[in-house]
Amino acid sequence: MTYETLLSDIVEPGVRKITLNRPKSLNAMNRQLVRDVAQAFREAGADPETRAILFTGNGRAFCAGDDRNEHIHPENEAEARLLVNDIQAVSHAILFGDKPVVGAINGWAAGGGMEWAINCDFPVWAESAKGFFPEVSLNVFVTGGVTSLLPALVGLQKAREMLYFGEKYDARTLLGMGVAWKVVADEQLQDEALGVARKLAALPSLAVRSMKRTLSLHAVTDMHAAMVSETNATVAAFLDPETTRLIQNF
Repeated sequence: MTYETLLSDIVEPGVRKITLNRPKSLNAMNRQLVRDVAQAFREAGADPETRAILFTGNGRAFCAGDDRNEHIHPENEAEARLLVNDIQAVSHAILFGDKPVVGAINGWAAGGGMEWAINCDFPVWAESAKGFFPEVSLNVFVTGGVTSLLPALVGLQKAREMLYFGEKYDARTLLGMGVAWKVVADEQLQDEALGVARKLAALPSLAVRSMKRTLSLHAVTDMHAAMVSETNATVAAFLDPETTRLIQNF
């Protein structure tokens, strides 16, 4: 299947590469990108030829978060909830899909892009990459199960720091926190991530699927409940006109 905003291809036996492909916008999230990513991961999950997924971004960024140039203030709660449900569907497909996901995180991973990076099973970061959560400063809320995943990775106090203050962190700092799994030289990023995906694709698929499913359900606090709370908080934020002003000025 072809997509408007991304590429999805089998790059070698067992390994599918999903590449965000809005490089002029730093792969920022518009409505079409969000829908395409969710669909691409669902398609990959159903594809018997795909045993591992490599997730990356084309150009100077992995994903720069919400596209401020295409942000549309929702008219009502139903419209806002539809938007947030679409966003959450991406993380649900990554976290609870059957196939392991290796992230190749290049450039900026901001907001929703940082959430997607954390959703990956094995996030490999380029040395020059940076990530942060600007949501609170923009009067919005995180999604992607981050309120459950991030404290499990970095501890509650550090998670508070990252989510409240929105400070920017380089890849080495994120490695020390446990957010990044590996950090490699920029020019080695794609090869390193592909090598990890290759190793995962060579493992018995039943065992890998069972391991991913069990870890996603039990290794952290209830992500399903966290995502419901995130959705409700984000819907309320999107309905506030102040949010639109802050995002467009970001």
